[in-house]
Amino acid sequence: MLDGDNFKNIRVYWLAFVVYRGIFLFGYDSGIAGGVVSQPYFETHFGLVGPDGTVDKVKDTQVSSNVVSVLQAGAFFGALGSAPVSAWLGRRWTLVAFTAVFSIGAVLTTVAGGSRGIGYIYGGRVVSGIGIGGISAVAPAYVSECSPKDVRGRITGIAQVMVAMGGMVSYFVNRKFSSDLSFGVGLHLADSDMVWRVPFGLQHVPAGLMCLGLVTVKESPCWLASKGHVQEALGNLAYFRKEQPDSPAVQLEMAEIEAAIQEEQEARKGLGIKEAFFGDGNFIRFVIAFTIFVLQQWSGQNSVSYYAPQIFTSIGFTGTTNSLLASGIYGVVKVSATMIFIFLFVESLGRKISLLISVVGMGVMFFVVGAILKNYPVDGVQAGQQPPPASKAMAAMLYIYVCFYSMGCGPLPTVYVSEIFPTRTRHYGLAVAAGTQWLFNFVVSKVTPTLVADLGYKLFFMFGAINIGGMATFALVLPETKGRSLEEMDIIFGAVSLEAREAFIQRQKQELHHDVQNSVLAKSADRKV
Repeated sequence: MLDGDNFKNIRVYWLAFVVYRGIFLFGYDSGIAGGVVSQPYFETHFGLVGPDGTVDKVKDTQVSSNVVSVLQAGAFFGALGSAPVSAWLGRRWTLVAFTAVFSIGAVLTTVAGGSRGIGYIYGGRVVSGIGIGGISAVAPAYVSECSPKDVRGRITGIAQVMVAMGGMVSYFVNRKFSSDLSFGVGLHLADSDMVWRVPFGLQHVPAGLMCLGLVTVKESPCWLASKGHVQEALGNLAYFRKEQPDSPAVQLEMAEIEAAIQEEQEARKGLGIKEAFFGDGNFIRFVIAFTIFVLQQWSGQNSVSYYAPQIFTSIGFTGTTNSLLASGIYGVVKVSATMIFIFLFVESLGRKISLLISVVGMGVMFFVVGAILKNYPVDGVQAGQQPPPASKAMAAMLYIYVCFYSMGCGPLPTVYVSEIFPTRTRHYGLAVAAGTQWLFNFVVSKVTPTLVADLGYKLFFMFGAINIGGMATFALVLPETKGRSLEEMDIIFGAVSLEAREAFIQRQKQELHHDVQNSVLAKSADRKV
């Protein structure tokens, strides 16, 4: 990963490592709530246990659903609200602001309990959701704008690795496998308010590290150039490329950035919402951003991840030990597969072919699971009993499924959408994409328990049909963006002709070279004086 050319990009990798701590929070917060609410002490403390000592299932389900969904509701509004904030403050300070908002919510959830009832958890999750939604929209755009085109897919795709890692860590923080193989608060702090305060309090660690790390990185050159700070943008671009400002490669890239921005500004002076969405070549990009995330959310991954124990129970892994162990292995496989794809294959296979192979493989695995479950029902499997061969086969298919997911449908929507928008409307595009992601994340998480109960094996057929009939068909019509600069996207989507762009770049390159030479001569004259 860090061979010759990539050592030159070490500062961009560091930027991704810093800002994607916020994406880690996305995965962690999405996975932590269900485990917290299911802890016996939590259920007793917040009145979910009836006078007879049994859990009130209706109330318990309602609280569990609320704790999960209010985060996503807050994230939806945070993602949409990030666009004007990012355009005004810049990428770096916007992330600082949304991380601060997230931390306020984390404090509220951590101190809940005692005289402070469950309302503190609800309120804290909403506020944290606003922060996570904003971070999830801005961070990929920031990293994409600072990354060179030859490794941009890999660096931007690290976001999906961090989401998977966050979910896996949440599993080990608050779940237990069995009495002799246990991890987290489910074993060590089971009889105290630490069962929610530790998991929620740990959110401050990556949030704090992210804020500290943001002090060490520089603002996006694209955003600076869009605000007229050309020399500062040139300096930051040279910093990220580990080159001098007068380097021909840096000069050319800066000229491309300026050309794209000036073309946009001349064509869309006084940019408003209408122009941002319906300007030349823009509307189709928003359609792609919306559609690709709707199909991703309905690909089955969120249903399997959020409700892994229930899903594995439905295919015969009954009992706490079997279902949680199977879902824990699923999380580890997901992280490993995502890392292998992002670091080794995303730049060689390209976006389009990777997405196509991914969703076809996912669909086939779901159809196989559905067919096995239809022909070999698991209703007779007793709790804690060794899973039958059919259940083991279905679990294996789900593990293979998540490998296919991790090579395309998981990381590539974020990578692709981060690439296709021009600088002046990128914050709108990423806000719409993140808002769509969170909105349908909310919908899927709300309906999955009902679908599992009502559809049975048909649930897997449904997801298989969505993957092959929906996302695979959509992937066939997507333009390939591998190896193309962000400034070339206007050409791909018809906003400007190739000839006009090349002429504009040459003019900007000559002007930039002239400005740099004048700056060097002025410094030389000052030294002589």
